[in-house]
Amino acid sequence: MTTPEPVPAQDVAVVVHGVRDLRVEQRPVPAPAPDEAVVRIAYGGICGSDLHYWTHGAAGESVLRAPMVLGHEVVGTVVTAAADGSGPPAGTEVAVHPAGTTDAAAAFPPGRPNLSPAGTYLGSAARSPHTEGAFARHAVLRAGMLRPLPGGLSLRTAAVAEPAAVAWHAVRRAGDVAGKKVLVIGCGPIGLLVVAVLRRAGAAEIVVTDVHEHPLTVARELGATDTVAAADADAVAAVAADVVFESSGSPRGLASAVRGAARGGTVVMVGLLPSGEQPALISLAITRELDLRGSFRFTDELDDVLAALADGSLQADAVVTHVLGVDDTLAAFELALDATASSKVLLEF
Repeated sequence: MTTPEPVPAQDVAVVVHGVRDLRVEQRPVPAPAPDEAVVRIAYGGICGSDLHYWTHGAAGESVLRAPMVLGHEVVGTVVTAAADGSGPPAGTEVAVHPAGTTDAAAAFPPGRPNLSPAGTYLGSAARSPHTEGAFARHAVLRAGMLRPLPGGLSLRTAAVAEPAAVAWHAVRRAGDVAGKKVLVIGCGPIGLLVVAVLRRAGAAEIVVTDVHEHPLTVARELGATDTVAAADADAVAAVAADVVFESSGSPRGLASAVRGAARGGTVVMVGLLPSGEQPALISLAITRELDLRGSFRFTDELDDVLAALADGSLQADAVVTHVLGVDDTLAAFELALDATASSKVLLEF
């Protein structure tokens, strides 16, 4: 019988206190509820929302009102299983599905819990009190969030599973992309993972565009067949793609997506634009009969991603450009903010 691993009363966590106020500090490890497990975190990917809380004190409509532990892209090992037996046993390596709900009666379309108005997400300031994240050496998480890793899949490779699930969901929203010409606007980590998923899904051509050369180089490694400079509006429009993924989260990127779509094509809006009214080429979308589709987070795609990473059909390692220890958290965030030098940056706990 394996001796249980002791869980400290306090441990290191990455906490944002305000704009440009990020601290690595000791925080109490909460006592788990019967349906919660304690997970020793191995890796955490720095997401755009983490960066926004740090640089702007908000991510979209979610405004930071109190110090909050960041992080939702995490993998680790269960050290204390849920007491009610609802989750994996101690010693199991897991990925984490960061979504939850505060009201089981909240209305949302069947099979689409990501659209629930009562949805919660790890490391989110959308509600008060905030939903604490999992950038900590030991995180207490609902057992239902834990997904055991398939045999042979390492924690390091699985560290991109959560953002890859966002990309997988976006590609699923587009429908069948096999044999089609696809344009990806913006090659941040999500855009790059869209490229990787498109390659697996059998897209015939994958054209990508970005304002920096570094992400375009990574995109080629992940399966892009051609690149276009974002500033060259004529070249973007000439792509005439069957499907376009807008991953930049900017009004200019959305305009490029509309211009770069073929008549009768589909535009999947993955990047989250700033809150409030935004300019858009709606007239052009109407006269070309474009199908504009939103894509928000994901549902059960995390399980598909883990299986595809395990069997090698989804090749996504190139998206991770840097791994830094938690003691170098501030340097890691600065690096993640620099799209000319990095793609996905992982914290190692």
